[in-house]
Amino acid sequence: MSSKPSKNPQNRPQRKALRLVLIVGGILATIILVLAVLLGIAVYTTKSSLPDFDKLKASPNGQTIRVHSNDGTVIVNMGPGYGRWIPYNDIPKSMTQAMIATEDRRFRYHIGVDPVGVMRAVGVAIIHHGQGKRWQGASTITQQLARNVFLTNNYSFARKAREALLALAIEQKFTKNQILELYLNRVYFGGGAYGIDAASRKFYGHPATQLSLPEAAIIAGLVKAPSNYSPTADPEAAVSRGRVVLGLMAEQHLINPTEQINADPQNVALSAEPHQNGVRYFTDWALAQLDSLIEPSTEPIDVWTTLDLGMQRAADTTIQDSTPKGAQGALVTLDSDGAVRAMVGGRDYVSSIYNRATQATRQPGSSFKLFVYLAALESGVRPDDRIVDEPVTINGWSPRNASRHFSGDISIRTAFAFSLNTIAAKLGSQVGFNTVATMAKRLGITTPIDVVPSMVLGTSDVRLIDMTRAFAVVARKGIAVTPYGISRITTSYGKLLYQHPDNSDQVLLAPWVAAEMTDLLQTAVATGTARAAQIGRPVAGKTGTTSSSHDGWFIGFSSGLTTGVWMGRDDSKPVPGLSGGHAPAMAFSKYMRVAVADRPVVPFDTQVTLPDSQVEPDDETYFGDAAAIHPATSGLPADTPAPTLPPAVTEKHAGDADDNRSKGNEKSATKPDSGKEKSTGHADPALDKNWLDNVLGHNPEG
Repeated sequence: MSSKPSKNPQNRPQRKALRLVLIVGGILATIILVLAVLLGIAVYTTKSSLPDFDKLKASPNGQTIRVHSNDGTVIVNMGPGYGRWIPYNDIPKSMTQAMIATEDRRFRYHIGVDPVGVMRAVGVAIIHHGQGKRWQGASTITQQLARNVFLTNNYSFARKAREALLALAIEQKFTKNQILELYLNRVYFGGGAYGIDAASRKFYGHPATQLSLPEAAIIAGLVKAPSNYSPTADPEAAVSRGRVVLGLMAEQHLINPTEQINADPQNVALSAEPHQNGVRYFTDWALAQLDSLIEPSTEPIDVWTTLDLGMQRAADTTIQDSTPKGAQGALVTLDSDGAVRAMVGGRDYVSSIYNRATQATRQPGSSFKLFVYLAALESGVRPDDRIVDEPVTINGWSPRNASRHFSGDISIRTAFAFSLNTIAAKLGSQVGFNTVATMAKRLGITTPIDVVPSMVLGTSDVRLIDMTRAFAVVARKGIAVTPYGISRITTSYGKLLYQHPDNSDQVLLAPWVAAEMTDLLQTAVATGTARAAQIGRPVAGKTGTTSSSHDGWFIGFSSGLTTGVWMGRDDSKPVPGLSGGHAPAMAFSKYMRVAVADRPVVPFDTQVTLPDSQVEPDDETYFGDAAAIHPATSGLPADTPAPTLPPAVTEKHAGDADDNRSKGNEKSATKPDSGKEKSTGHADPALDKNWLDNVLGHNPEG
């Protein structure tokens, strides 16, 4: 019998290995096939959900904000800026070539994701594993478009996966030329410019259809790091990056060596930046309030502000010309209802964005005496009351007058006009320092007040806008004033989103108190420490100077405008010769003559009453003849005769014969009009009257 040949035992392991390979390969092939099917389904689904080409053209990312002055002039464009949409056929060839050479050299051949770029990025990631570095070089132009239009810049694996899926879908839905058109009109180039037309207009002052080769090279180089290579931020870096782009174009044979040499980015002329220095302090302050006024949105909006460009220009010029060398200056003007008409936060916004009108806290010096005298007037003290200027010590503190002497028996009006420190200390002690602090808070001081005797001389830090607000309350005869910069907000199609409400019914001071305070403030300008602030029409105000000339203030009002001026150094070092009665008061006069020129002369409810002639001015004395400071302009409207100061008379007030006001007898005093029309959503004037009666200790039924 013949026997069967036996199998070779040595072949068994090989057959097992082959079988295993086939099984594993089949499994992997199945997995890949399933993943491919799933990916195809995902791409198809994503493609179906993508907007069509025209919709993508019409929906720019981000919110554009146009800021208008009070006459409608556009003063600032904020947020992303979009130029005219440039169709692909109108885009210069050098621009598309520069972008492809720089961002995605295989753009014309890949399917949205570049496998070569991905493998290179994986290799870099492996080399730098554990060093916390991101993947670099893997994003195609299509992926960047997907990220810019549909995603955020938050870096995560999930976002990268979503980005790749969108890129694949975009490639399926749009042509390469359409993708380039979308990308070049949507990508961010820095400086708020989105798209090549916005970038071209911003950096070169002409549309993108006129881009030259070196200009295109610079713009293409911005995409990698807009803030680093911006021509306006770092011209040298922009030129260097432009040369790199030209080198890449030559390397890929998109330009020849001669074109590369002739297209020197160094010869590109940049467009001058628009001068917005004068308004940016204001717009920064006003636009910061948007979130509290309207709901967040990406819809373009128009913000209509209270800024008066004529006043703003005058304010800028005044601070530039009048601030002592080495010092800073700030100015803010409020209209009678609180509308901010001008704001200067420093000498130069470009070199310092710090807003000294709204952010800086400085000692106000004697301008703080406004609150001391208001508290005294409210307690029953009269401008014509007599008081003795003599040495005084309060809790171990002994203030002195800068004149180094005491004037004896004088009137309250004289003491205020010449800013006598001893009298302010006496009045503060008489009414109570807590009462003075409460008065300051009532009128709008938002910073902490250190309740000590020396507070009456302005030792607690305040903000210029708060002090100006307090003086504006007096100018408005005791009615509350809240500074605001935005009058209304609309969509780009005119739909009203916000309207500033009327706020004219909250009474903070009894009218007779405001009138008597105006009397004192007017006298200070007429003959006292603030004489340099005269403008040829009724004006009232107060100077302020801190020790060793660290700060100089003047705050005053005329013809419905209240303006505060501050000068000093940011490091609080002394400024030689700085006093509130000199540079700040003169700056006020120079500026206000322009600001009120087109406004009618508005007389105060009180006449100017001259102070005692024997008293010498304090350290905030005026310098020279105020009438000769600005001879070119009088501050009066055309064809208006200049007013003359009345003779030295004593104004007749309600209850002039005695001090019944302090005893609760207010029958002869002027009261808030309880029948005044109310504005919805604001304090009831009757409630304010009751509150005032309670503060003053009045009996409403008496």
